[in-house]
Amino acid sequence: MSGSNSSARMSEPAKAAPEAVSFTVHSMPSPGIDADAARRTASGRLKMLLVLAVCAAPVVASYFTYFVVRPQSRNNYAELILPTREIPANLPLKTLDGQAVQPASLHGQWLFIVVADAACDARCEKHLYMQRQLRETLGREKDRMDKVWLIPDDGKPRKEVLDAISVIDKPAVLRVPREALAQWLAPADGHRLDEHLYLVDPMGQWMMRAPPDADPAKFKRDIERLLRASASWDQPGR
Repeated sequence: MSGSNSSARMSEPAKAAPEAVSFTVHSMPSPGIDADAARRTASGRLKMLLVLAVCAAPVVASYFTYFVVRPQSRNNYAELILPTREIPANLPLKTLDGQAVQPASLHGQWLFIVVADAACDARCEKHLYMQRQLRETLGREKDRMDKVWLIPDDGKPRKEVLDAISVIDKPAVLRVPREALAQWLAPADGHRLDEHLYLVDPMGQWMMRAPPDADPAKFKRDIERLLRASASWDQPGR
């Protein structure tokens, strides 16, 4: 009996041994990969900054040369604004009939700016006249400069004023809220915004402010020097 039992047990299929539990080991992130990505990102940013620097270099160099390096430039009549202030991309400009104007559309030309309410008092008339006359006296260089009248209120300009400024190359007459304009242009301490004349370069950077009651001949010399300094990178027309 014991033999048969032993034989039966021998004839049964051998029970399979339990399978060993296996684990899939995933490779851990390599610190070298993250470091390479960081280096590539840093390199890309550096290249972008270098491109921007190369684009801005002629402008900065020309201003620096004429207003800092050269001894006579220290006697410039108007005030050089450093650092310059770029026209805000969201500055809410509108034409007199309410059409929106993109600030970027003003890029590409020097801007000779008058700021005055629509009522246009005696100072406003004087500034608009000086704006026109100074531009005309620039000769062939005048095509590099556009005239702009910024109106920071909702009034309606007088017809005789609009007619007078339309005789020769009417300026762009644009409305802009006073508070928004104050985020870009600013008067000298103790003065109002409408007491000055302003110059903006072709890249949209406000960079010069004439003193109140500006002397046209002295201011013209500053303008001519700026046009000479920028001749290598600024061409007439937008």
